[in-house]
Amino acid sequence: MAPARRFPPPGLLLFLAYAFLVLGAIGVSLRWVVDMAISAPVSLPGIVAMVLLAYTIFTITMVLQRKQAARGLAIGLSTLTIPAVPLLLLGPVPATALAPAVLGLALVAGLRRPSVAAWLSEP
Repeated sequence: MAPARRFPPPGLLLFLAYAFLVLGAIGVSLRWVVDMAISAPVSLPGIVAMVLLAYTIFTITMVLQRKQAARGLAIGLSTLTIPAVPLLLLGPVPATALAPAVLGLALVAGLRRPSVAAWLSEP
């Protein structure tokens, strides 16, 4: 029997760093969402923020538990980089769109590697 790897593959480490960055961005935006909730208890930005928060926490938990279903969820969370590319292309410095494009490609390529599938082996 081959010994189990102690650390996750690089693709999963990159994803976890990205996921915690998303959690940080949600945490920073929560002040704005709470301020908006004072005037309107239910709002589209509030719903989107809460759904994204729940999805991100659930995906990180599944990855840390090494569940097979985490791979699809992680690829889904990686697609958050897609809307940033056209928005940044329309901005004053279109070259900044390169960063989320490269990050998104690196995340998807890293998560599709066989080593990630082997790491996420729990049913």
